Amino acid sequence: MILRWCRELGMGAGFALSGGRPGWTRMLLTALGVGLGVMLLLLASTAPTVRDAMQDRMGARSPVFLEEGEEAGGDALLASYELTGFRGTMVSGLLLEPLGDPEAAVRPPGIDRIPTAGELYVSPALRDLLRSEDGALLAERFDEASIVGVIGAEGLSGPHELHFYLGTDTLSKEPAPSAVSSFGEDRSNSGMDPVFVMLIVVIIVVLLLPIGVFVLTAVRFGGESRDRRLSALRLMGADNGMTRRIAAGESLVGALLGLLVGACLFLVARMFVGEVPLPYGGVSPADTVPAPLIAASIVVLVPACAVLVTLFALRKVAVSPLGVSREGTDRGRRLWWRLVLPAVGIAILAVLGGGSASAADEWAIVTGVLMTLTGFTLLLPWIVEVVVARLRGGPLSWQLATRRLQLNSGPAARTVSGITIAVAGAIALQMLFSAVDEADREATGQGPSQVQLVASSSVDSSAEGLAFARGIDGAEGVASSFSILRADLPLVGAEPDSSGRQERRSVVVADCAALDKLITFSSCADGDAFVAGADGDGDSFADRGDASVVRPGDRLDLDNAYPGTGVTDPRPWDVPRVEQAGTREFTVGETYEGLFVTPSAFPVEELSDIRSTVLITLDPRVPDAAEHVRNHIGIGDPGLTLHALSPDANSTEMAAVGDALRAAAIVTMAVIGASMVVSTIEQLRDRKRQLSVLVAFGTDRSTLGASVLWQTAIPVVIGLVIATGCGLGLGLLLLRMAGLPVTDWLSFVPLVGAGLAMVVLVTLASLPSLWQMMRPDGLRTE
Repeated sequence: MILRWCRELGMGAGFALSGGRPGWTRMLLTALGVGLGVMLLLLASTAPTVRDAMQDRMGARSPVFLEEGEEAGGDALLASYELTGFRGTMVSGLLLEPLGDPEAAVRPPGIDRIPTAGELYVSPALRDLLRSEDGALLAERFDEASIVGVIGAEGLSGPHELHFYLGTDTLSKEPAPSAVSSFGEDRSNSGMDPVFVMLIVVIIVVLLLPIGVFVLTAVRFGGESRDRRLSALRLMGADNGMTRRIAAGESLVGALLGLLVGACLFLVARMFVGEVPLPYGGVSPADTVPAPLIAASIVVLVPACAVLVTLFALRKVAVSPLGVSREGTDRGRRLWWRLVLPAVGIAILAVLGGGSASAADEWAIVTGVLMTLTGFTLLLPWIVEVVVARLRGGPLSWQLATRRLQLNSGPAARTVSGITIAVAGAIALQMLFSAVDEADREATGQGPSQVQLVASSSVDSSAEGLAFARGIDGAEGVASSFSILRADLPLVGAEPDSSGRQERRSVVVADCAALDKLITFSSCADGDAFVAGADGDGDSFADRGDASVVRPGDRLDLDNAYPGTGVTDPRPWDVPRVEQAGTREFTVGETYEGLFVTPSAFPVEELSDIRSTVLITLDPRVPDAAEHVRNHIGIGDPGLTLHALSPDANSTEMAAVGDALRAAAIVTMAVIGASMVVSTIEQLRDRKRQLSVLVAFGTDRSTLGASVLWQTAIPVVIGLVIATGCGLGLGLLLLRMAGLPVTDWLSFVPLVGAGLAMVVLVTLASLPSLWQMMRPDGLRTE
């Protein structure tokens, strides 16, 4: 039996290959529709290899720092991370200083030697930016360094990463420099927040499910012309089972050719993937390799689905020598079985709800979302059939479109099913993404007139700290600033922890005007001291029993140098009487709790190590004000830091997910549009004779063009209505799983608008084929 089935499938393949120009055209359209889907599936299958390759490179360049007390070898070097920003983009780097012979020192991948002081290795993207007109302001930050080389691809996360290595001789002058014994760290176990995992899983399902629908739709192209061939086969003596398997063989050829087309399109797209500015430095074409197991599944499942879908489509088709009839055409489609799949999917997601997403199994989420979205698609043909059956009257173009849909709404519903899934999934996804994005924001309570930048530097005295603050206050783009001095002092008499570190207390020294911006108090005069901080219940910081609380009578060591600096003899300072104070609403990125003292109440000049912190408000009238301040600060000084604050400080992971979502959505919508064009052209080919007859009887071309528009628009509008309702419902279920509130009820508006715009674009793209098929030679027959 297996041999007979293979022989009949092969016979169908032979018919497809020997069908002349119409057969080849139909097969090429099928291959193009399948190929577009296969291309996107193959691109998606590269995600695991891209992620692994990126993690391997990031791990290979990560410095392995020596533990405290560990002896440095002859190949060790000093290293310090250096981060700066430029117009919202992070520029990362590493300061390097060899301890011994630079030639013998370990080096990160991508460079051939350790740069000496003032030498700079940059990534290709950073080199191009520094040389461009847009990067002239950033180039001022690197003016004192000379570029001596370019970092190789093995030392970068991606082709667009902005990364550098800067040689310096200042690290050895730091109190506690960090020595590096080697480069290379295992980052394979780096975890991710379960809510982010759920978000990414939903993104993958939502973006790839429409592609699967389009593949299944493409393998059913040419249904009406296929019916005529099947009748001829029955006339020649074939039974029903044989005709179905021959039809499946025809679909199999289109699917196999579609695999080849999809692989070619993938190879072409792979060549340009490095040009797309994706998160984390983009993706290198060399990394864009399909995961073997996923690629093998695509190669096996696409042809298998082509055969199974054809057999399924013909299960209720009676093929006779006189024609083809379909069971149940008069009574219409049944509804009850179409409700089972979405009901089960909704039940799975509802069981996972109640804010327990962190413990939910990703496979259960995938199953629930898949079944729910697929169930919505199964409802579409039934709803389209019910709606179009009630459409009456209207202009001639409207009547031509509605009558065509009433005769056979299946192809139109199948064509629209992909966009219905895409829009429904995108609405749910956008609701989830908006809620996760909102929850990920760290509201600082800042306004435009408050702090946007915080600069900090190690100083030796209050006078040096004052000079540092005055220099920043006079920098271009600074509207105002205030400064504080901070120190971490060891607690005298406290037992060291298991690692030998002594317990420390944080002290902030500032005048009353500066303290007023950080804490609240009834009155302040020079010589006062405050302890500030309160939890959510209003309990004072001093009453909570926190191990880091400073109390009157505590003794703090003014020799606050860290181990290894040579300072050993303690010089205790007794904490004076303190007043209770409260913290301000905004915390400028840090928790300002603990001991706050005015200058005369604390012997600042006796400290061994102190940091001057300047809190900066930018002038909104100065373009690139933040960049001017960064240029004033410069790079290369490990003891000096500058970081930007924002009322909405999104995490890097969230920003990356958002960028990837937008890029993938653009690609998916492009494939949706292309597939709809191919499907519309195939439907027009099946109606070539009818179109020619209508033209011969005097029907205007504009009327026929408008009928194509209505024939596309009616199912799409119905599908968008279904997608909106189902997408909002699915979004609510996903938010319930994540335990998040709804933050975006209008997420469907731009998506529905994009769907309607696609109707117009598909119609315009199919008009040339329509004009060609309305020629008189379409009346010819054999």
